[in-house]
Order: sequence, then structure tokens, then C-alpha cells
Amino acid sequence: MILVTGATGTVGRPLVDLLLAHGAKVRAVTRAPSAAALPDAVQVVEGDPALADDALDEVTALLLNPRALGRSADPQAVGTAAARLLDLARDRGATRVVTLSALNVDHDAAEQPSRLRGEYNKEVEAAAVASGLAWTALRSGYYAVNTITSWAAQIRAGDVVRGAHAGSTWAPLHERDLAAVAAHALLTDDLAGRRPVLTGPRSLTQPQMVAQIGAAIGRPLRFQEVPPEAAEQGMLRSGMPEALARGFLTLQARSYLQHDLVTGEVEQILGRPGLTFAQWADEHADAFRSR
Repeated sequence: MILVTGATGTVGRPLVDLLLAHGAKVRAVTRAPSAAALPDAVQVVEGDPALADDALDEVTALLLNPRALGRSADPQAVGTAAARLLDLARDRGATRVVTLSALNVDHDAAEQPSRLRGEYNKEVEAAAVASGLAWTALRSGYYAVNTITSWAAQIRAGDVVRGAHAGSTWAPLHERDLAAVAAHALLTDDLAGRRPVLTGPRSLTQPQMVAQIGAAIGRPLRFQEVPPEAAEQGMLRSGMPEALARGFLTLQARSYLQHDLVTGEVEQILGRPGLTFAQWADEHADAFRSR
């Protein structure tokens, strides 16, 4: 039995399907089981994964999503919740844990704006390493799906995407590739004790990414660079907290901490080419079309 936290999320949902396709038994912990819309073969348990002791019966491996481990604004409390959950899982017979993390997890907190959304990757990764279980920490880079949050509203309204740092480069990671690596880590020993850094197969500038979205939706789009201050104001108007907006712009300015970052670890682990951003854009084109 494999326990998946965050099973209805960006990574968890495709992961559930992959695990079922491999014949694994899957259990999901969710706070809203009636809205989960998971396959009938999945055992759904209601509640917080750190508190749902009965969710751990017969579990042999766990996928930990830091955002699913409670809603505390205290990173230490989330780390403690993760450690408690893993202690219970180990005592019940689990042998393996895989945690979602990020490639910037060891950098200064100011360079980890996702922490402001409750993604305490560092604390949860540390709990996994100290758990006594065979552990894997998946240190992923920029998610391709982030472009929906960043640009979809602008693209639905017109043909120009305005933003800062046009020359910043990213290697957008398809969520299905991250889910496939997670499935491999949960089902085999190949990645035990490793922290693979996962990126998409190609580094792209923002204008290149916008152009590929345009090709997917059948409309010519262009990226217009604006000063960081103007980009920040746009983010604030969209409802993004100020600290999160500034942190994200800092990462843009530094090209997500490394220039032209493409690690190739997705391809090495899966034994196939990584899914491209153009493929991702084709699959998610409806998110950018006018409604």
C-alpha cells in the first residue's frame, strides 16, 4: 500500500494514476473526500495526514507533499508533523518515503518564495532523511504549470504578456515527468538516499515560452519586457502577496539561481526523453484560451 499526500494536486493526481497502472494499491488522505474525484480503486481517508493514524495501516511507502502537511505558518511545526507521521509509518511497517522538494532548498530563505505559500521543503526533507526509512528527496525546478498562474489572465485578455527580465531562463518541468520520477522512487530502490535535481529538457527564455503557448492556442503572442517595479505592481493587483512577488522576481533576475539549468536527471531516471514545454502547452491550451 502506498500513501499519497496531496493526491488531488498538480503532482499527486497523475502520480495516483501511474501507481495504479503499475498495479500498486493506493491510499489518499484528503480534507475533502467528496470533492476528490479519485479513481474507485483508491482508498480515500479524510483528515490531516499527520493526524490520521488509521491511514497508515499496511502502508509500505509514502509520498510527502510539504503543502499537504498542515496549514501552519510555522515551518518547524510542519517539520515536526512530518517527523511524527514518518515515525508512525515506520512503526506500522513502512520502509520508504519520497518527498517533494525544490532545487533551491539549501539557499537563503529570501530565495525561496514558495515558503510563503506553506511549502516548507527544507523541514520536510530533513524529517524524511532523519526518519530511518529509505528516503528520496525530489528537488524539482520550475513547474511548467506555474505559467498558468503567471500569464493565463493576460493571454486570455490579449496577445501581449508583460513581465520583467525577458532574458531570464527556465527549464520548465512537466508535472507528469515529476510524477513519473516519484512513482519510480516509490516502486523501486533505484533512488534511495538520493536528491535528484529535476528540470525540463530544455532551457527557455520567457519570450520563447510565450511563443510556444501561442502556437498551442493558435494565436501569435509576444512578450513585452517591463521594469521589475511595474511587474511587481501587476502581481500585487492580481492578489499576490508583496513578499511572494518580490521573491519570484528575484529568482527571475537570477534565472532560478543557475543559468541554463538542465540537469538531464529526468531522462536518466526514466530512460526516455523528458516532456517538452511545447507538449505541456498543447495539453493545457484551454487554460489560456478566452472563455
